[in-house]
Amino acid sequence: MRALEERIIRLENDLDNAQRRYAERSNERRTHDDDDDDGREDRTTDDRKRKEKEAMMNIAMDLASANEELSSLVATNDNDDDDDIMDRKDDGGGGGIHARNARRLLDLCRSNGGVYVKVGQHLANLDLLLPVEYVTTLSSLFDDAPVSSYDDVRGVIREEFGRDPDDLFDDFSRVPIASASLAQVHTAKCRSTGRKLAIKVQHRGLRETSRGDLLAMSTVVGVAERLFEDFNFGWICEELTPQLPKELDFKNEGENAEAAAAHLDRTGLDCVVPDVFWEFTSDRVLTMQYEEGFRATDAKSIDRAGISRREVAKLISSVFNAQIFETGFVHCDPHEANILLREHPLKRGKPQIVLVDHGLYKRLDPDFQESYARLWKGIVMANIPEIKSACEQMGVVKMYPLLAAMLTSRPFDEVVERSQTKSLDASPVGNGGGDRVVIRGYAQRYLKEIVAMLDIVPRQMLLIFKMNDCLRHVDIALGSPINNLVVAGRFASKRVFENKWKKQSLSNCGLLCLFRDWLSYMNVLVRVNSYELIARLKVNSITY
Repeated sequence: MRALEERIIRLENDLDNAQRRYAERSNERRTHDDDDDDGREDRTTDDRKRKEKEAMMNIAMDLASANEELSSLVATNDNDDDDDIMDRKDDGGGGGIHARNARRLLDLCRSNGGVYVKVGQHLANLDLLLPVEYVTTLSSLFDDAPVSSYDDVRGVIREEFGRDPDDLFDDFSRVPIASASLAQVHTAKCRSTGRKLAIKVQHRGLRETSRGDLLAMSTVVGVAERLFEDFNFGWICEELTPQLPKELDFKNEGENAEAAAAHLDRTGLDCVVPDVFWEFTSDRVLTMQYEEGFRATDAKSIDRAGISRREVAKLISSVFNAQIFETGFVHCDPHEANILLREHPLKRGKPQIVLVDHGLYKRLDPDFQESYARLWKGIVMANIPEIKSACEQMGVVKMYPLLAAMLTSRPFDEVVERSQTKSLDASPVGNGGGDRVVIRGYAQRYLKEIVAMLDIVPRQMLLIFKMNDCLRHVDIALGSPINNLVVAGRFASKRVFENKWKKQSLSNCGLLCLFRDWLSYMNVLVRVNSYELIARLKVNSITY
């Protein structure tokens, strides 16, 4: 284990240097674009850049393998003496310190429950920023959240409805089928219809203790920000404090679910939102239609069902991008436990997702939605002036390359490359583990700048970042089978076109302006559809 940790540290340093050299080659290429020569210098620079990229990816692959080996070794030695682990030294960033502190955080979240579990789950999705030990350790909170006793569950239902569960339902399960940070889910049958129900019951006392928990976290974070110059995570508490009371109101969650269901029905996407039974719903109890499904990240179950991972990933990405760019009413907590998957009952071999847990939604204001759509269209078309302009509308001027990189989880150098190649392929080489390691390297290298960015962007962008973190985590678990840049670009471009059409129709700018905007939209669709067709043909060819 010690040897692996030392090797990982060396490889991380090598990767940082390789990424720096690759970025320098990108700058050289941009400089040479302005020179008038016969092209030989450009070809030399491109050749060097290609070699730097290959070297970077080779190091990343070695680092990914070393990390996997270390994770396996840690798992097999999970019962080792904790004192031995505590005695291990950091030596410049070793996994021993990270593993120890990750376990401390896990114990803290489990002991305090509620809000702390919620924050721990959010940290587990930050796989680009946090060391792998934190992500791996805290991910157990998705499956191992606190469970309330049946007496507490019965007490909450009695306090809300004045009757015991057995008096309201048939076959009410004593043991929950799922438990999360704020509530747990029991099954039952409706006495009047016989339909199977999923009954979400809030953990008893959580509503009363959550205020004190938020105050405690806000106080500690505030003190840390004053003591440590580089600690700027107050935005977490700023966003969590007003949102948590909404999540604790299950009537609000039921209303969110119905609004989301109405929109998704209009999109035609194969996504189901469970029906709400309002007669058995209150502030702390939410009763819904029970819907079958397994986790959308369960790759083995997907393969056994004969469903294409690519279609699953595309469907999930389409659902959430439709929310962002069509209604602006966005589910901001799409972690793996909230997206269930099953084979479509009427379309053999096709996926259908079940979207649950609608407590945390954000409504984007129209101006932000328009700027955000322009930014994504600029990203997908590699239109740097449009990216810059859209970022300026959101208050981000000099740091626009960083904002684009944060949204796409890709280095901005690749946008510059695509502006020259006119390609939509944002992946370095599509090699899975090494690809992710490269992205993590960029994120950790610019960690201070990223934290500073979070203080600049509009507040509603923060929950969008959280949603992107969750979706990226799901996509990685599926093996990243699609280019999410393409999916987001399609919805964003449609939004930009509709906004321009509406404004120009009102301003009577004439058919020429409208025709020009329509051509711009068609240009995006042609490129996106061509890319998807080629990608599908490649997948079918490999499968064959």
